[in-house]
Amino acid sequence: MNKKNINNEKSDGAKESILVGDAWKKRSTKHGDFIISTRGLTKTFLDGTKETTVLKGVDLDIKSGEFISIMGRSGAGKSTMLYQISLLDHPTSGQIIIDGLDAHNLSSDDRVKFRLHKLGYVFQDYALLPDLTAGENVAVPLIMQGINKEEAYKIAEEQLIEVGLGTKFNNLPAKLSGGEQQRVSIARAIAHSPTILFADEPTANLDNESSDMIMEIFKKLHKEGQTIVMVTHEEEYGKFTDRVIKMSDGKIM
Repeated sequence: MNKKNINNEKSDGAKESILVGDAWKKRSTKHGDFIISTRGLTKTFLDGTKETTVLKGVDLDIKSGEFISIMGRSGAGKSTMLYQISLLDHPTSGQIIIDGLDAHNLSSDDRVKFRLHKLGYVFQDYALLPDLTAGENVAVPLIMQGINKEEAYKIAEEQLIEVGLGTKFNNLPAKLSGGEQQRVSIARAIAHSPTILFADEPTANLDNESSDMIMEIFKKLHKEGQTIVMVTHEEEYGKFTDRVIKMSDGKIM
């Protein structure tokens, strides 16, 4: 049987959005100096009649401008944690405050808008659209934000130059190496200057040289003030970060 999420998401009809017009851009909840805070976060999956709790009451605070890594063995809950705090999934219980907003109060549409405008994502498998060129993969999310095509393509070109792929604008993903594809995904993730950049095992499928290149880009972004939350199982890359959050059996150690 397929596993099902057990989450605290309200039905769309029951949700009352706190976002009106551009109000989602404004912080509405004071929570110290933290850009992300969780309290009592749990996540349970249901497989038939069997429940598996992957996150077990996690409290976490991340400051604006921090570069943190979340580490632990396979099954520790690292990626599940990242998916909750990056609003790609809904926790079973607990609270997430992100950039001053209580995530539980966001409607489905609000979450989409918030992710599109405020967050950036880098995935292990790159998640590029295979029929679009490198430039188009970077430009499409910008166009979805309302930026005109000409400006979006200009920004895409600038970002590809920033990650060392200025000559690859018209290349399809199939014509790029794994490391190059991951750099395109980073260019896409940062093109709109996100408040927070999330990276889930960004070097897992790469050779050492490509992995080092990716980490150098992250270090440069962090130096420029970017908040970065990265899941990794590689100790040598965890050392690049300000703080290592170690997880075991669904809890922070």
